[in-house]
Amino acid sequence: MLKGAGLLADSGMHSEKNLEYLFENGIDGFVADTRFRKRDPRFATAIRHRPTRPDAPWARPKARGLFTPKDFQLDSEQRFCICPAGKRLYRNGANVRGRGNLGVKFRGTKRDCVGCPMRSRCLRNPQKSAVRQVVFFRGGEGKSETHTARMRRKIDTDEGRHQYSKRLGIVEPVFANINSAHRLRRFSMRGRDKVNTQWQLFCLVHNIGKIQRYGKRRRGSRSVH
Repeated sequence: MLKGAGLLADSGMHSEKNLEYLFENGIDGFVADTRFRKRDPRFATAIRHRPTRPDAPWARPKARGLFTPKDFQLDSEQRFCICPAGKRLYRNGANVRGRGNLGVKFRGTKRDCVGCPMRSRCLRNPQKSAVRQVVFFRGGEGKSETHTARMRRKIDTDEGRHQYSKRLGIVEPVFANINSAHRLRRFSMRGRDKVNTQWQLFCLVHNIGKIQRYGKRRRGSRSVH
């Protein structure tokens, strides 16, 4: 049904299954992932404009500088790795899959992690997680490129960023109008068929409003109220 059509979608629609559907059905889609803006060089200095005061609007808590796999030293034979505190994490997974890649997983011990003074920089949730785990990815082992990787490469081009930027003027005003002018903030119906019918009715009202405001008029015709 959408073959040959163009499609713009935000990260809420980004999944390997959805992208596979687009590529296999010849749909020219541009679907952003959650890190799309971080890879865009135009947003390289965006962090400078974040509020720093805790009471400022949209302020975010200061980053704790968590340790990443780059801070861990991997044994040459991949039997263990050394954490920033000098403790060993032992291998407990040799073929971990993530984003189309294979990796080796290491896990610390409770005797080393529970009382570690660097615990707050090593674990995202020190109160819930007992020990640190870290994964070293080594590539896709000759596997074919994932649809996620293909979309990432496509949308990161100048043309991809240009096409996706159109979404701001095509899609978002529609959502804003239906939300604010027609006050649809949540569906009052239940069930896919009823919700779909309610959404189509609101879209119909939105489109009628467009025709009334921007439709062509015959010369000399008077508007009817």
